[in-house]
Amino acid sequence: MFGHITAQTTTQPGGGIDFMTILLFVMLGIFIFMMFRRNKKTKDQQVTLQSQFAPGVEVMTSFGLFGRIVSMDDDENKVVLELSPGNLATVHRQAVTKIVEPAVAAEDEPTVVPDDASSLAAEETGTPSSETPDETLKRLNDEGKKDS
Repeated sequence: MFGHITAQTTTQPGGGIDFMTILLFVMLGIFIFMMFRRNKKTKDQQVTLQSQFAPGVEVMTSFGLFGRIVSMDDDENKVVLELSPGNLATVHRQAVTKIVEPAVAAEDEPTVVPDDASSLAAEETGTPSSETPDETLKRLNDEGKKDS
């Protein structure tokens, strides 16, 4: 009985394709499909970004320069950026990788700046600002006794 079972599980020379070979080809196909899909998405994003380029747009290059587009030459794929007033740089169109949105400052709450530094020190230490010098010495002596 056992001899019959082992005879069926042995592979025969010139036999068919086994499960692992099929699985290998399926995984390879999925990998290739995902690779092409990712390349297509990246290309579509780049085309969408470059369609938004126009003079006056704030951009960032792939090597970290920030500037405003002054002019574009579509024939030679060049973009002229104004880095600061009077400083121009010519870069390849594909080097411009990001459109920079201007930061909107929060104007809801005005910043309060105190006139003197005593109010800042009182907030940090948590001690009341109306403490007398004698009370301060007593508090500091008590804190010194706790440490030792």
